[in-house]
Amino acid sequence: MRQPSLFIPHGGGPCFFLNPDNSCPPAWTRMRDYLASILPSLPEKPKAILIVSGHWEEADFTVHTGAQPSLLYDYGGFPPHTYLLDWDAPGAPGLAQQVKGRLEAAGFSVAENDTRGWDHGVFIPMKVAVPDADIPTVQLSLRKSLDPADHIRAGEALAALRDEGVLIVGSGMSFHNMRALGQDVTAQADMFDDALSAAVTDPDPEQRRTRVTAWASLPQARFAHPREEHLIPLMVALGAGGDDPARHDLKDHVIGWTVSAYRFG
Repeated sequence: MRQPSLFIPHGGGPCFFLNPDNSCPPAWTRMRDYLASILPSLPEKPKAILIVSGHWEEADFTVHTGAQPSLLYDYGGFPPHTYLLDWDAPGAPGLAQQVKGRLEAAGFSVAENDTRGWDHGVFIPMKVAVPDADIPTVQLSLRKSLDPADHIRAGEALAALRDEGVLIVGSGMSFHNMRALGQDVTAQADMFDDALSAAVTDPDPEQRRTRVTAWASLPQARFAHPREEHLIPLMVALGAGGDDPARHDLKDHVIGWTVSAYRFG
């Protein structure tokens, strides 16, 4: 059965596992509960997951081809036990080659990497969403240009994988301004989130693509994203969603930020 494509928040560092017993602090429970609800909400268990994280950028799209990727603990200043977390889902080299082929057919140059570990934009939310780590997973990088149209086009090139049982996931944060930590920025964050959500859920698919491509013109856009690497995974998910209906799946307020999740199809 056809899988949707998703844009999910991956939180802050190992946020869902900060307590010594790896339990979730209260501030992050709503986001954690949303991530935990993903698998039960799908038409069937995915045959594989293709995930794009805001924490991997390369000059060209790069696909991870490893059979058993390690983890990359690319966060700092957290409790020692968070550097012992595991999520040992297998890679999917065959799917990785399909991803490469489809992107190349769309005119993109594509590189391969079989040694990089999965960053926390992958293993932290997936540890919540797929706790049994039993779904083969492939990570695709962003292009360092961070061009919205290119990433939407990449998603369009990959959309047919959904019909083969592949769940396509963009993992980022709809608000990501580290300089705003500790400040009350709810008004600015809500203003951007409302405008972004209206664009993402536009019922006209062509208008949706146009409006989201022009995200930087939305109110408070550059306050919400001084640099947009955490927003660009949304473009891949939206492109992969094609003309399917878009749904606003989560709106959460955490650490003073407004954070949303979206589902296509």
